[in-house]
Amino acid sequence: MPDAAGAAALESLLLSRSLDDPELAAATARTPDTPVLPDVSVIKVGGQSFVDRGRSAVFPLVEEILEARETHRMLIGTGGGTRARHAYALAAELGLPTGVLSSVGSAVAGQNATMLGYLMARHGIPVVSGGGFEALPLYLSESRAAIFAGMPPYSMWQPLPDEGVIPPYRTDAGCYLVAETYGCRNMIFVKDEDGLYTANPKDDPSATFIPEITVDELIERDLPDLVIERPVLDLMQRAQRVRSVQIVNGLKPGNLTRALAGEHVGTIITAGGAR
Repeated sequence: MPDAAGAAALESLLLSRSLDDPELAAATARTPDTPVLPDVSVIKVGGQSFVDRGRSAVFPLVEEILEARETHRMLIGTGGGTRARHAYALAAELGLPTGVLSSVGSAVAGQNATMLGYLMARHGIPVVSGGGFEALPLYLSESRAAIFAGMPPYSMWQPLPDEGVIPPYRTDAGCYLVAETYGCRNMIFVKDEDGLYTANPKDDPSATFIPEITVDELIERDLPDLVIERPVLDLMQRAQRVRSVQIVNGLKPGNLTRALAGEHVGTIITAGGAR
């Protein structure tokens, strides 16, 4: 907690300055924040990587998550996958703006969360959205896990992209924001690749695996294809709590369990020095 003098100075600035004031921003940065769910892991289940593949991919992952729940508390976010891509293509062709596409993407990610929730319903794992996040401590206490749609709830307020109309902050970014906001233990992206490569290994057989890299190095490389959304890198540069993310191949049984246990499996991206 800030000392009395620091708290008084911050209160004075809050009452007298614009909320965009640089001195006020610096004062709030000096005030320690409190991690809300520091022992919880956030897991992103890719829509295209898993849900779109059906039973053969989803069922083994569900079983692994249920087993891991015995020793780990988890928030499970879902992606939109191929249906979201089709919806974005149609909406863009119709000339709809970014905010509308964001709403469409949210609906598709929500469908995937609902389907995953039905598969886990008999184990008492709920799907949460909106105001339901306020009950996360109860859900995690009772069920040790909860499912949510990964799309951030920007809707019409989605930040505009530099080019085109595709929402820049999608489900990878949304799941990461949940991890950072709640001060969670880690952020694991469960994909259908072993991790990050120099190119898309599905299309380029010469692609080289990258086991570990910093955000700055990754931005400098400006790779043509990334296994996670590029805005996640920008968010990591400004993050206070979750300064690294891990990408694992969930199609290989045990990878998620190993990552939850702290093993270096897949690719680890770090934000560099501590803040």
